[in-house]
Amino acid sequence: MYDVMSSKAEEFISDKEIRECLDYAEKNKNNRELIDQILNKARKMKGISHKEAIVLLDCELEDKNEEIYQLAKEIKQEFYGNRIVMFAPLYLSNYCINGCEYCPYHAKNKHIHRKKLTQEEIRAEVIALQDMGHKRLALEAGEDPKNNPIEYILESIKTIYSIHHKNGDIRRVNVNIAATTVEEYRMLKEAGIGTYILFQETYNKESYEKLHPTGPKSNYAYHTEAMDRAMDGGIDDVGLGVLFGLNNYRYDFTGIIMHAEHLETAKGCGPHTISVPRVRRADDIDPDVFDNGISDETFAKIVACIRIAVPYTGMIVSTRETKESRERVLELGISQISGGSRTSVGGYVEPEAEEDNSAQFDVSDNRTLDEVVKWLMDMGYVPSFCTACYREGRTGDRFMSLLKSKQIVNCCHPNALMTLKEYLEDYASPETKEVGEALIKKELEVITNPKVKEKATEYIEKIHEGNRDFRF
Repeated sequence: MYDVMSSKAEEFISDKEIRECLDYAEKNKNNRELIDQILNKARKMKGISHKEAIVLLDCELEDKNEEIYQLAKEIKQEFYGNRIVMFAPLYLSNYCINGCEYCPYHAKNKHIHRKKLTQEEIRAEVIALQDMGHKRLALEAGEDPKNNPIEYILESIKTIYSIHHKNGDIRRVNVNIAATTVEEYRMLKEAGIGTYILFQETYNKESYEKLHPTGPKSNYAYHTEAMDRAMDGGIDDVGLGVLFGLNNYRYDFTGIIMHAEHLETAKGCGPHTISVPRVRRADDIDPDVFDNGISDETFAKIVACIRIAVPYTGMIVSTRETKESRERVLELGISQISGGSRTSVGGYVEPEAEEDNSAQFDVSDNRTLDEVVKWLMDMGYVPSFCTACYREGRTGDRFMSLLKSKQIVNCCHPNALMTLKEYLEDYASPETKEVGEALIKKELEVITNPKVKEKATEYIEKIHEGNRDFRF
């Protein structure tokens, strides 16, 4: 039975409910009157239900699809403006005891080069990331209690936060590790993590169990209920995601909206972020074998419909996607992207030799961070290295209430400009700096609050003079 308040995975993600919704959407995908009703509700920017969202995703009416895309753009602009938050992944270890069939880290892969960074190697990688200009990292590690225990993750977080190199600091460490206990989530919270991220991969229990035949990750309920435990452990910013291409995309789209509804209703705060990765080629993994791949057009519509259904959530797209694909979805809902990424264990200090390949997936966008920053600014976006909300305690329901009331813009926009100014002063190429200075001057004029505008202008001048780390 479907119960959004239940703590049991098979009740807040009900297979019967999803299948009924998919059938309903199939029957109503050209129901103009119903689609208009859903769009009118969505224009209030309070979100729509999973049942309504899948109708929009399935809609075949060309004029209504244009309305869907336009509304997604308007919602993205209303909540997140033209700011795009920058981050980079840092892979600590690819030792893993799971048997996931879509990941080259799976335990049966005997030829992939296994690595685990020492604290000194982590230090070197972080300095390399700081020298690129990054302020926000997403830690990644395989599931292996022997090689990657929670103590190793905690020590690595402590190491990262301790590194102050020139004007570089990592100010927010997000963590993407396997589902764990309330006690260990509490330890991660005490270590000062930002967002806890965990991809569901697929919400279809039958498919999930086939794709995860061995290892602790094979427990569907334990994995699916992880975010409840994380929030019980005090982590108020959590990030959802599915790996599109593993299972029928309509099913997983509905599932992830249901998961967001569950967290919002049962825990009082929906997901801080939703990620939308697609299966990519890697080592012994061929994405074509899953037979559920989605086109760029379908991918773009998924992004648009998630933005409409969950207007407050941050949305992430990584370097799995090509430059062209990322450009399309930025305007439809994406608010965070990675740049200059390495998906191998190490590789920021110096690229891996081919025979030592430890990458989790092939990167499609190989541009440097500076190239990505300039590309964003050329399109009118403001690359943001801001971590202020996390450090000012604006997390969880406090962050969401500010976001939903549209008050967050008074912090986020000037903070984005100030962190961009830091990047331009310390790391940018001359060409990027020239574009960025003009953009900052233009964007300061957009700030409507006179006091905020005055203070932001003052801080930006102080950054030019050599000071760092101002925030609203």
